[in-house]
Amino acid sequence: MRLKVLQDAEAVAREAATHIAGLAEKAVRHRGRFILAVSGGRTPWLMLRLLAGCELPWESVHVVQVDERLAPRGHPHRNLTHLQESLLAQTRLPDHQIYAMPVESEDLPLAAVNYAHTLRHLAGTPPVLDLIHLGLGADGHTASLVPGDPVIDIHQADVALTGVYQGRRRMTLTYPIINRSRNLLWLVTGSDRSEMLRRLFQGDRTIPAGRVRRDQAVIFADADAAAQVESLPDGNLG
Repeated sequence: MRLKVLQDAEAVAREAATHIAGLAEKAVRHRGRFILAVSGGRTPWLMLRLLAGCELPWESVHVVQVDERLAPRGHPHRNLTHLQESLLAQTRLPDHQIYAMPVESEDLPLAAVNYAHTLRHLAGTPPVLDLIHLGLGADGHTASLVPGDPVIDIHQADVALTGVYQGRRRMTLTYPIINRSRNLLWLVTGSDRSEMLRRLFQGDRTIPAGRVRRDQAVIFADADAAAQVESLPDGNLG
């Protein structure tokens, strides 16, 4: 696991966009497509707007969701709403190459199974994504894998439903597909994430984020988030 500390959230977003663009170009050159999974959050939306300004082979880029709240289409709480505004509206990315989690379905368990099927059709069996972007919550969650929710113990499905968290249920990718990804990109900003970033960097598996594989993972963090990591004697800082 590599950590690069940058001055602020904007610098984090800019560095992350450059990193994604490089991986995209390499993936398209070697495998003919690039499959990116995106989480929500303010810094990620800035990252995607900056990525939209990069010269990429957008016709070969496919974007899936890491997690999504159960809310109506267009709702401000939906990650899809911001994903469409930040990326789809700003690029030549074909709209059918953003694969929305079907959280409006009346049969949510079946919808989760169907999204897993979509991922298999897109990325093989079992599906292997090129890059998964993850965030880190102040409680140690990542994706919608939250402390105390049974979803963190699901190992036989790539997509699952959570209980209510911060007012809404969610659909989320689970550890198996996250840990199969070719690359992992963490974006962590803000002083309220400092303790959890330290624990993540130290490999603390008692927090949900700590169960994610460490090899092929890079963290871009701002100085506030990295304050406690910078004090570690083995801090691998870029």
